[in-house]
Amino acid sequence: MKKKTINPTRSQFNILRQICNLIPPHEVSKIARETGVEEQSRSFSPWSHIVSLLDAQLTHCIGLNDLCDSLRLHSGPLSTIRGAAVPSRNGLSHANRQRSPQMAEQLFWRVVDHLSVQSPGFAAGQRRGPAFRFKMPIHVVDSTTLELVANSMDWAKHRRRKAAAKTHMRLNLQSLLPGFVIVGTAAEHDNQRARELCADLKSGEIALFDKGYVDFEHLRDLDRRGISWVTRAKENMAYHVVQKMPESKDGKILRDEVIVLSNPNQPAPELLRRVVALVEIDGQEREMTFLTNNLAWSPRSVADLYRCRWQIEVFFKQIKQTLQLADFLGHNANAVRWQVWTALLTYVLLRYLSHLSKWAHSFTRLFTILRAALWEKYDLLNLLACYGTAGGSFRNLARPDQAYFPGFL
Repeated sequence: MKKKTINPTRSQFNILRQICNLIPPHEVSKIARETGVEEQSRSFSPWSHIVSLLDAQLTHCIGLNDLCDSLRLHSGPLSTIRGAAVPSRNGLSHANRQRSPQMAEQLFWRVVDHLSVQSPGFAAGQRRGPAFRFKMPIHVVDSTTLELVANSMDWAKHRRRKAAAKTHMRLNLQSLLPGFVIVGTAAEHDNQRARELCADLKSGEIALFDKGYVDFEHLRDLDRRGISWVTRAKENMAYHVVQKMPESKDGKILRDEVIVLSNPNQPAPELLRRVVALVEIDGQEREMTFLTNNLAWSPRSVADLYRCRWQIEVFFKQIKQTLQLADFLGHNANAVRWQVWTALLTYVLLRYLSHLSKWAHSFTRLFTILRAALWEKYDLLNLLACYGTAGGSFRNLARPDQAYFPGFL
């Protein structure tokens, strides 16, 4: 039987131009004026800067020479992308070092808002995983560490001989889109950023986070605002039981109790619910203790909700393994922040293409197809349609391997 040949429809625009066209026209120059970046720009425009960093993400450039040489070889097609120009090595390095990364940050949020208006289903997402029965928005809070070279020690010292940056994020579980992002240093503790990450949550919504973000005063504030939350209990937490909840028929639930903290002077919610369940990690069952302020949920729902927290671990794994967040084009704080924000912008643009094309394969395959055809003149959505017809069962995000709860499937 003759193998079917994939022949995507030709287009007058290359793939990179079609991706960049998803960014609203004149938005970059508008933000450049607002942030003062335009005053710092001479021959290398803010738009050329954005396009260069997007290309670095999509082609996995490992250095300034790699990126500049690649763009110089494609200077003709590059100029058709709203007049983008080829940067010099020193010009791009200076732009990353001196221009405010607030421009990239504001552009990211405005593109997210623009695409959400263009396609409301993109922002709404879908109910997925074990929390499918919850209709209210679910937000997952966590952080990831980005290792840096020793040249960054002056601003990002993490340990004695290591430097690192940290990205704190609140991810919407339904849409898998970031709702709040902070790019800082790895030296600060997670719970110092908990209030900022949850500041704009609304009554009735759900927040999930690891025990690194546990701050009982903050948990009390969330409780008073009508926000339900689920987290892990710390091993040294002192408490006493005030009520035992009805016994669960699920054999994986060991204890379900209402508690109060032993220290009456410590700011905390009036009542906490403590659920102890057996979970399987690396093939072995282990007790895990969850805390929540919701007394109405079943203990299985509490465990199911915390299991959803692993989606943000998969998200971090996805962007760190697929996009360019391993080799940085600069070592100072501004350059690192520029690269992190353009990586998130690239993720949102590809996620939007996945939504438009109803892509049924992995995010990694979507990325590799676009990288291979970046300067080809194919119709973008038709190209994805040609490669998205293989049989089998796929998910846009893979499941994490490091922890899972088979007993609650």
